[in-house]
Amino acid sequence: MYTSVVRLQNVFGFFTTVAFVVAAFIAASDFVTERAPIVRTLKTTSVQVVRGRPHYYSSKKEEYAIINFSLDADLSSLFTWNTKQVFVYVSAEWPAADHAKTNATNEAVIWDTIITSPSADHLANIGPVAMKKLRKSAGGKSIDPNRGKLSLKNQRHKYKITHPSGKLAMTDNVTLRLHYNVQPWVGLLTWDQDVDYGYWKALKNGVSKRFKLPAIKEKKAASAGAR
Repeated sequence: MYTSVVRLQNVFGFFTTVAFVVAAFIAASDFVTERAPIVRTLKTTSVQVVRGRPHYYSSKKEEYAIINFSLDADLSSLFTWNTKQVFVYVSAEWPAADHAKTNATNEAVIWDTIITSPSADHLANIGPVAMKKLRKSAGGKSIDPNRGKLSLKNQRHKYKITHPSGKLAMTDNVTLRLHYNVQPWVGLLTWDQDVDYGYWKALKNGVSKRFKLPAIKEKKAASAGAR
């Protein structure tokens, strides 16, 4: 009964139990840590609608929107000793054409980024100079207080906006919205929230003012022949 194999199984079972309990405590520690993300500024700086092929692989011409924006946000409270990285993205949202019946909303991502914690900097796809700066900023600190603070001015879009209908010009009630996804070392993934949950506060001012996509700028017709 008490063979070496049985003893090894007992030791392994005890180890996994202890590891599970420790992991559970680590994951639970996030719930007693305050989260208070806030957006100070989120606004468009330039909006344009163009007709053409939005991607090199597009088979036909269609209308697509190009949106640049400015963002000033403080997401530093999302970083704790259990935070691996935070995925941040900005989306453009507008009601569907038949929203009165279905209450549906169109959504398209225009920009995103991944902010790693100091202990996960090696996961970031960055160059040696940027890596040196990150290590220096985190020196002597568990979490750099500036980690998660975004200050973007006239940020260029990463992705163009398209629609299955191929039409986007003159679209009303468009807004920009900031989203985040916290990815811990241990525990559940969490996304941006609209209401407070204990120590976790809802994201403040995460939506821009409404704006309208402009009409397509028509090229000026070539002048007629010489008089």
